[in-house]
Amino acid sequence: MTGTSAAREHAGSAERRVEGRAIAAAWTGFGVGVVAGLVALAGEPRPIAGEGSVALPAAGIAAIVTAASFAASWLLHRRDETAPMPGWQRAVSTASGAALTVAFAAVAYLGALAGAEVLARGLVGLAAPPVLGAALTGVACAAGAWLAAQAGAALRTRDLATLLFVFLAIGTVLAMLTSDDPRWWQRHFSQLGVGGGPGAWAFNGTIVVAGLLVAVIGLYLGRDLHRWLGDAALPRIAGVVGGFVLAGALLAGVGAFPLPDARLVHNIAAFGSIAAFAATAALLLAVIPERPLPLVLTTAGLGAGVGAALLLWRPLGLLNVAALEAIAVGLAFVWLTTLVRTIATVAPDASRPSGARSPLRPGLGA
Repeated sequence: MTGTSAAREHAGSAERRVEGRAIAAAWTGFGVGVVAGLVALAGEPRPIAGEGSVALPAAGIAAIVTAASFAASWLLHRRDETAPMPGWQRAVSTASGAALTVAFAAVAYLGALAGAEVLARGLVGLAAPPVLGAALTGVACAAGAWLAAQAGAALRTRDLATLLFVFLAIGTVLAMLTSDDPRWWQRHFSQLGVGGGPGAWAFNGTIVVAGLLVAVIGLYLGRDLHRWLGDAALPRIAGVVGGFVLAGALLAGVGAFPLPDARLVHNIAAFGSIAAFAATAALLLAVIPERPLPLVLTTAGLGAGVGAALLLWRPLGLLNVAALEAIAVGLAFVWLTTLVRTIATVAPDASRPSGARSPLRPGLGA
């Protein structure tokens, strides 16, 4: 058997092993979800969504099962990878895993609620008995456990960018479906977070977790840049990671301080996150030794698109603030996706334990 054939056989065996574990996690999640659902939903039939519905306990159970599945998969597949790393590198990996566990729980929770809202609109008037509610809970748990087990085994930076977009879409749709103000779009997206209804906490919670995901994407980008550029670039990479963490923290502040409860803090966090993201993007382009043409063109397109949108908003008045925000977020996601995919083409897949005692002083050996 040639070296290439052996490598392919090994990769295929590893992929089958990961898939087998994910399927086992899905069946385990289904069983746990059914049993927990029967306990939580015992009694009279309930509506699918809304007050006193199947959705809330089912979403909570799915979030717990999904978080447990991701944490177990992460620990199983990452413990050997982090063993030879210095303390600071292990700490970064541990922080990433903890943050992602919270994020996957939030994705499962909001995903179950959004699915229930859609299902309730298709099955108007249905009251689910405990057995049906438990079955739906089991399905939500199985889906969350399977996805989380896959992610814990082999989560890449490009997957995180996709997860961020999907999570923002799910949370925003759920907030729109349950908003107290059906004409929120005539103002701005932050209007979805106003009030004490389910739409408000869904939107604000989505923004908080999205900020967490932005910070984790920064940590993963730092990992990829280190695999590519080595210890000599650690101080510059630390600046990029710090910028993403700051942008994520400010974005989380947008959801943590909603309008109109803390208008000043909300606005500072909103504009600060934009500024931090722009500054980090500029720093990142300076760190990369060779600026690939697709990334340069996408960056130029981002600037031109946002500039054109601003002109259409003021002074032309053809867009309102909600449309301006949607365009800016969409273009930023296109840029972020281009960035992570571009770096993925040059960064090695293999783990790279650092030889530095500190990321800010790479000359000190570990």
